[in-house]
Amino acid sequence: MFIYDRLIIRAFNPKYIYDYFHGNLKQAWVSLGGIVLCITGAEAMFADLGHFSVPSIQIGFGFIVYPCCLLAYLGQAAYLMENPGHVAHTFYKSIPEPFYWPMFSIAVAAAIIASQAMVSATFSIVKQSMALCCFPSVKVVHTSATIAGQIYVPEVNWTLMSAAIIVTAAFRSTNKLGNAYGIAVVGVMAVTTFFLALIMVLIWHTPLWMVFTFIVVFGLIDFLYFSSVLFKFEQGGYLPLAFGAALLFIMYVWHYGTTWKHEFELRHQLSESAVRDLVYPATRIPGIALVYTELADGIPCIFAHTIKNLPALHSVVVLVCVKFLPVTRVMDHERFIMRRVGSRDIHMFRCVARYGYKDVRNDSDGFEIQLLQKLKEFIVHERLSGADAECSQPVEGSRNTKVCETAESVLEQAGLRKTVLTQNSENYGQVIQKPTSNQSAKVTHASEDVNEITNTQVAGELAFIERCTDAGVVYLLGNSEVRASKSSTTLKKFLINHVYHILKRNCRRASAALIIPQERLLEVGMFYEV
Repeated sequence: MFIYDRLIIRAFNPKYIYDYFHGNLKQAWVSLGGIVLCITGAEAMFADLGHFSVPSIQIGFGFIVYPCCLLAYLGQAAYLMENPGHVAHTFYKSIPEPFYWPMFSIAVAAAIIASQAMVSATFSIVKQSMALCCFPSVKVVHTSATIAGQIYVPEVNWTLMSAAIIVTAAFRSTNKLGNAYGIAVVGVMAVTTFFLALIMVLIWHTPLWMVFTFIVVFGLIDFLYFSSVLFKFEQGGYLPLAFGAALLFIMYVWHYGTTWKHEFELRHQLSESAVRDLVYPATRIPGIALVYTELADGIPCIFAHTIKNLPALHSVVVLVCVKFLPVTRVMDHERFIMRRVGSRDIHMFRCVARYGYKDVRNDSDGFEIQLLQKLKEFIVHERLSGADAECSQPVEGSRNTKVCETAESVLEQAGLRKTVLTQNSENYGQVIQKPTSNQSAKVTHASEDVNEITNTQVAGELAFIERCTDAGVVYLLGNSEVRASKSSTTLKKFLINHVYHILKRNCRRASAALIIPQERLLEVGMFYEV
């Protein structure tokens, strides 16, 4: 700029924009598709939000990236003022000879960094889509113990690499690649404007006149650029639109099939009151069955399907639901949430296992040991809490009812008068008559009897759990197949029976994600007719 034309700074005058369009409107409008490439690449910084904080990106863009872009384009424009014939290779022609190779190396490094930002953004989008049930299950590796957004998705990484090689070999022209990149960038700008308007209305509660002004101003700019880049649709611009349409189709079909599957499971899940009638006719065999389910409440239909077709059940059944939380790690004493399912004599439990994104599960043995240890602790805690002076309000079929009834019978034998409160009271039983000294002694003996009975029951159930553990632990996993009903439309049958089936067959299996040993895995197949 200082060598060729110092007055090039006059290009900031908006009058030149008017003159440019006034002279040849159509040619100027078409050239917007090339002008937009001047700003492409800078948006790669905002793809690093998963790796860096918002203030660091704002400072880096405002004080480093943006000023450097302005100086670089001012220098190239000044060079073209005296060398208009070098317009095809302005960047490299304007570099002084001693700085050519260092600048070439920096340009290559910048391209690598920008591509890395795009790859990282793709990883984040895929992970968020999986959380919304809009993308097939793939392996996600967290590479940082402090920043949740730093992830690596092997399948997506290899797919992007293959696609980049294929596209480069097929196009063999930077012009076509530039046209494709221009449509992708302007499309992102238009989508960002639309979603930002939604955020202004739904989250920020911005006045409607401000939202309307924002849509008009930025929407007009996006429309001008997008209509310009569409002019080069046949010269490579079709590529990002084709990729976007394919991904949208995959995400829609996966979400469509997953939604039907989840609704089927919710409609056909069993209540805990129906478990007793389902379990009692079955033959109980020694051992512990860990039944994996995505439902945190209710009994999955795959469990009922198993018992109806194979009328045998392990002596102890634990319904396991694994949840991955957006935290680094979950402490061991907070990992498992246990509760009993149905009455005590059917020996069924529900366990919600919680993991952070940096918790390591390399083997199933450690998981079994922790779960069974937590199960024993739960049984002890359940019994001890039920033998307190104040019993929680009973639930039909629960252990609180049985413990309180036992306590009541002992107290009645001791001759202590008491009154059972109504159903709305906070305590199940309360003594309203002040006992005499003889009655107090009888109550003391009654409490000791209750504790003795409770301890005996706890020891017996713990011994039973230990015997079942020695008999072996089996993993039960449902392998459901979703099929459209005969009355469904042709389009629904095609999406569910063919497209969704292919996607499900080629995504990551649940047994691999949950790290289940194959030699002790029992998969139960079931058709979901939706």
